[in-house]
Amino acid sequence: MRLKPSAKLLSSIALAAFMSCAMALAQSSKPPLSPPAQASVSLAGHTITIDYSAPSMRGRKIFGGLVPYDKVWRTGANAATTLKTDVNLRIGDLGVPAGTYTLYTIPEEHGWTLIVNRQTGQWGTQYDQSKDLGRVKMSEGVVPSNPVETFQIRFENTKGNTSELHLRWETTNVYVSVTAVP
Repeated sequence: MRLKPSAKLLSSIALAAFMSCAMALAQSSKPPLSPPAQASVSLAGHTITIDYSAPSMRGRKIFGGLVPYDKVWRTGANAATTLKTDVNLRIGDLGVPAGTYTLYTIPEEHGWTLIVNRQTGQWGTQYDQSKDLGRVKMSEGVVPSNPVETFQIRFENTKGNTSELHLRWETTNVYVSVTAVP
């Protein structure tokens, strides 16, 4: 059976559409390079949650390289890193009312700055300084003996209504105290 030219064209279009769908499906089944991650803690009976995407080193120089010093960083990958709290907090010396915020940081060679920003729902690189609730200096913690391959946000040393918010990646460990203020 011989196809007419218009039938050949339709067959080619259908085959191309099928192949595109098959390729998209195959790609969507791959795990993301920076998978979603979460850190949470319960303070004074209230939950504080941080949602972020966790990039990996994959042989790259991270701080002072991929992530430059002295510039605002999205504190993870992909969509902006989100802090949700149902209780008022004190992060370092910054008062943070209950609500949802975006966390950014400014990596520095010695000590970092944590930025709590009121803008939410944006892509991680869409930073608007006019929406800052405030900024807090972070302390340097014990540097891991082996490089941390995948970026981590963790709450540690939790006692009562106080914890420490740690950021770890490569050979960096910075932290700030977080206190629930009921």
